[in-house]
Amino acid sequence: MDRIRIVGGKKLNGVIPISGAKNAALPLMIASLLTDRTVTLENLPRLADVSLLVRILSNHGVDYSIDGRRQGEDPDSGQTVHMTAREIVDTTAPYELVSRMRASFWVLAPLLARCGEARVSLPGGCAIGTRPVDLLLMAMERLGASIDIDAGYVVARAPRGGLRGGEIDFPKVTVGGTHIALMAASLAQGTTIIRNAAREPEIGDLADLLGKMGAKVQGAGSPTIEVEGVARLNGAKHRVLPDRIEAGTYAMAAAMTGGDVLLQGAQAEHLQAALDVLAEAGATVESTPEGLRISRNGNGIKPVDVATAPFPGFPTDLQAQFMALMTRAEGVSRITETIFENRFMHVQELARFGAHIRLEGDSAVVEGVPTLKGAPVMATDLRASVSLVIAALAAEGESMIQRVYHLDRGFEALERKLSRCGADVTRISSGD
Repeated sequence: MDRIRIVGGKKLNGVIPISGAKNAALPLMIASLLTDRTVTLENLPRLADVSLLVRILSNHGVDYSIDGRRQGEDPDSGQTVHMTAREIVDTTAPYELVSRMRASFWVLAPLLARCGEARVSLPGGCAIGTRPVDLLLMAMERLGASIDIDAGYVVARAPRGGLRGGEIDFPKVTVGGTHIALMAASLAQGTTIIRNAAREPEIGDLADLLGKMGAKVQGAGSPTIEVEGVARLNGAKHRVLPDRIEAGTYAMAAAMTGGDVLLQGAQAEHLQAALDVLAEAGATVESTPEGLRISRNGNGIKPVDVATAPFPGFPTDLQAQFMALMTRAEGVSRITETIFENRFMHVQELARFGAHIRLEGDSAVVEGVPTLKGAPVMATDLRASVSLVIAALAAEGESMIQRVYHLDRGFEALERKLSRCGADVTRISSGD
């Protein structure tokens, strides 16, 4: 397995281009199953999860091509891909693929809507709690589908004549449930009302693509979404929105190390709660026509209490990164995780740098320390991995981060982007 070596203590100064959002790219790719026409996605990030989803979609019959690089193009800019599912050749999504990435379970919706049936393995993904799929299956049942569980597979069948519009009332906010409800409802007969819908920007991005394909969606970004089903969807071209989690991560890194970084393409409205917290912690946050500028020059890091919440609250996907920042705060902070249980696995690894953190139920109490010391550490999941990078950037001496395949799932060209801003970061391949 590859490792990343970081020698800490250097301020970050420069420009970091923000990639297309992983959490938007995956459902946008899956939506290509809804039509026999070509869906073109621009600004698609080069990530391990994207490559894996290509394999899964290919298994169902999706043809996939990538545009070559253009002269003068930034090597860290996103790629343009074309996906065409002229014919669905297989409505089964096998365990060996779905178990490696949770979001691939969402193929259930377009397969069911377009073909009237789907057999999809129960998912795997990050080990951050149970994350059951019951709400996703409930959404399909509200559209008339019958659901059975057989030998670890969800077997879903639409009624004669296809899915029917219905009312879906989610008892709690679910991003995955909202994504698949949108996809399935777009081809269902009649009108679907989705209540207590997730409001994340990635939901709006999927709704934008579906609208370009001919779907009739109103209210995306609000708690109530209305979808009027259509008989068929067309192809479309769409640009993936910038990754707010990547932008927030590099913002935390800039605040942690000091310096001055422009996050090119980042949009403040997508992560305002996190930016507000950063400003409270002592960073300077400035929105510019080019993106977001984050700096911290001389002043210390102030402790801030934070609780994660669905959008527009503080993202659970930035909780680990913020905890890394608070390890250097001048005082005590409390970080409460309300979205996922078992999402504090990074605590024991941060402690290897000399951080003082104790767990109290669903909260972590962080007592800031003057210095962190470089250490060998091990990534445990996607977001926890990058919290270790943030700590290592500010630590004295050398750190070695193991199991970086977690990072490759969600952060495009991380070493290059940090190196461009003066960080001492090197990837060591497994053969070295």
